[in-house]
Amino acid sequence: MIISFEGLDGCGKSTQIALLTDELKSCNRKAVVLREPGGNNISEKIRELLLDNKNSAMCSETELLLYIASRTQLVRDEIRNLLEDDFIVILDRFVDSTTAYQGYGRGLDLGIIGKLNHFATDMGKYMPDITFFLDMPSETAFTRMMTRGEEINRMESADKGFFERVRNGFISIAENEPERVLRIDAAQSKENVFGQIKNILKSRNII
Repeated sequence: MIISFEGLDGCGKSTQIALLTDELKSCNRKAVVLREPGGNNISEKIRELLLDNKNSAMCSETELLLYIASRTQLVRDEIRNLLEDDFIVILDRFVDSTTAYQGYGRGLDLGIIGKLNHFATDMGKYMPDITFFLDMPSETAFTRMMTRGEEINRMESADKGFFERVRNGFISIAENEPERVLRIDAAQSKENVFGQIKNILKSRNII
């Protein structure tokens, strides 16, 4: 099973992923967390290229193809093998981030992105079973991101209008795939957010 977490930076993905991992392990379920871009040696090197502020001249098309390359490697090196060993794979970002950021945010062709995501996931074989979209206003997420005391990377240095387009992209994805993509109000307390996640997983007999 693949469970992905999506949303703007600052929405609390890392916190909820940690809570879910602990919950699954307490239920004696094998779980592993992978991040995107990254997750293995080659994909981590691609991550460095994508997030390095020195690469501000990178065009949107190159950015898209690097994300797809990272994902393709991750699926074939890690995700496929983990699923064969009966792990629950928890992903910090996956295909929906590419649709939201490079499609809605950068304005690249959504049809092309869909085909590339299909290819990267081995012709759709390794798509998420459940995606939690942690939603909050882009202004709130932007403020959290700017005040967390970490260096802002190349992707995070975009303007506020970009993040609003990305958020709207995630909302559109959730509306188009309501069975897979579950929108949760991330402005609530972390306990309330996780309570909703836990209830959803219980209803699907995952925990």
